[in-house]
Amino acid sequence: MALQITDATLEEVLQTDKLVVIDFWAEWCGPCKMVGPIVDEISEEYKDKVVVGKLDVDNNDDTTSKYGIRNIPTVLFIKDGEVVDKVVGAGPKKMFTDKIDKLI
Repeated sequence: MALQITDATLEEVLQTDKLVVIDFWAEWCGPCKMVGPIVDEISEEYKDKVVVGKLDVDNNDDTTSKYGIRNIPTVLFIKDGEVVDKVVGAGPKKMFTDKIDKLI
């Protein structure tokens, strides 16, 4: 399962030297329900190489605003505290894993 990230835990999560992948989602979002299981699978498959988490946009305004998230699902790829790539909208698992493989 992906890590549950909140405004309060974000900075701690970003302290890693690993790639951080964050899925910005909401309970009411249809496409988020397609991306969520993919993110969970990726968190298991890459657990030793990547920190994978989910952030509920409805309950974490500070982080959502900080990264300018306007559409969900949005998946950010963060390395050394900087956003190095992102995906807006739903897509196949391979699209996400290809980006991860390129960045790690």
